[in-house]
Amino acid sequence: MRLKKTALCATVALGLALASCTGGSSGGSTQAQKNITLGNVLAPATFAAQNANWGNQSVYFQAVYDSLLKIAPNGHDVQPSLATSWSYNADKTVLTMKLRSGVKFTDGTLFTAAVAAQNLMRFKNGTSPQKSKISDLVSATAPDATTLVITLKKANPAFLIYLGQAAGLEESPAEAGKPDAQTNPVGSGPYTLNKGKTVVGTSYVFDKNPNYWDAKDVHYNTLTVNVYTDPTSELNALRGKQLNAATVADPTIVPQVQGAGFTMNGQNLNFAGLLLFDRSGKTNPALGDVTVRQAINYAIDGSAMLKTVAQGKGVPTGQVFPESSPAYDASLNSVYPYNPTKAKQLLAEAGYSSGLTLTIPTSPGFSPSLWPLLQQQLQNVGISVKFVDTGQNIISDLQGQKYGLSYFTLQRDANDWMLISTMIAPDATWNTFKYQDPKVNSLLETIRTSTGDAQDAALKKLNEYVVQQAWFDPWYAPTLYFATDGRTSVTLNEGNAWPNLWDITPKA
Repeated sequence: MRLKKTALCATVALGLALASCTGGSSGGSTQAQKNITLGNVLAPATFAAQNANWGNQSVYFQAVYDSLLKIAPNGHDVQPSLATSWSYNADKTVLTMKLRSGVKFTDGTLFTAAVAAQNLMRFKNGTSPQKSKISDLVSATAPDATTLVITLKKANPAFLIYLGQAAGLEESPAEAGKPDAQTNPVGSGPYTLNKGKTVVGTSYVFDKNPNYWDAKDVHYNTLTVNVYTDPTSELNALRGKQLNAATVADPTIVPQVQGAGFTMNGQNLNFAGLLLFDRSGKTNPALGDVTVRQAINYAIDGSAMLKTVAQGKGVPTGQVFPESSPAYDASLNSVYPYNPTKAKQLLAEAGYSSGLTLTIPTSPGFSPSLWPLLQQQLQNVGISVKFVDTGQNIISDLQGQKYGLSYFTLQRDANDWMLISTMIAPDATWNTFKYQDPKVNSLLETIRTSTGDAQDAALKKLNEYVVQQAWFDPWYAPTLYFATDGRTSVTLNEGNAWPNLWDITPKA
């Protein structure tokens, strides 16, 4: 799949609640329930648009905010939203957008191009984990009330997609920057947060916005999103029919969820494995040695991890690019077959014949079956493991460069430049040590500025080089499930862990 011209997930569980659904009709649908209750594994860290995250938190922001654009379920096609049309200049460094007129925020403030420009610049200067995605943004200006002009340092093949995610969220200028902005979202979206019924960290209740400009996309009168601390509490809620739909992160409960009458809608969106962040050896000199990183790849039995940790629900992979990408090369999946003998040999060549010690963070959001198996396989080749429990702080600890490697699951974006900007580029969110490699930088420039066969060839070279340099140790692509009851339909999102909110609909 080429980069389109028009174009964390980390699973950490928090909180617990339950609610019920009632029958009736709603929104643009007939003969369907009025309300919906969803189950999620993550609560929103904030409701301030300039600090918003995406992934598992996207459902909260799509409820209360509009974005400049919408992204189709295939993860890369761009559709109108508050922006109705757009075009680039010849070198794709100036983007001009025509915006929808007459839209008001729920506090009565009018949405204009000046507001959109302010929101973009606030996001660029905010604290969102997604802010690096628009690091190419230089300025956003409003020549008139419905024209937004965005200037970039250089072409960014995924910039339009970012405007359909956290970076494109539109918040009322009257609320932005206020002390209560973290808990009082004021957008122009399909719902408003019911603060009286919401229990922060546990259950979030949203009421239909009666004045929403796109009424056909508001399918329910009330939307409730409950957060679950562990798979057992979520399973109990599903069995008790307290949920209409939910993300199911733990594969061990899938049979029981199916037994409760839910349809399991699955996709292999992420990859699971070790992220070898510290490629310069800042925290541990051994990780700066490519031979050691290669040895780690040989030491781990990805098939065993798939069977034990993911209950066999997924597909093996040895690369971070998905099968849909022109970067994908099936032969790269067999570069590092499970081979403890080879791993020991490489460690000896690197000067670690007597072994070495690695510090690896753990989190309650990950399967408990992972850690003893990982420890044993590394010990089998002479690598001692020191586990450190980070609680719910694993994301902030990793972003703070506290650990040189970690087990994690990361999203394999449908758009190649988004994947690069998430995992590989020097300023990528999950290139936590901001490691740079001259060959990678050269290939990135080609990918950024070229199209067609030239771009595809550079993508393949990049993937091959990253595998050879062992930047990661991918084991498998786990199947992620979104469970739906008999009254609920969903179209999954190939570009995100959560479906778009408007793609969760009542069955007629």
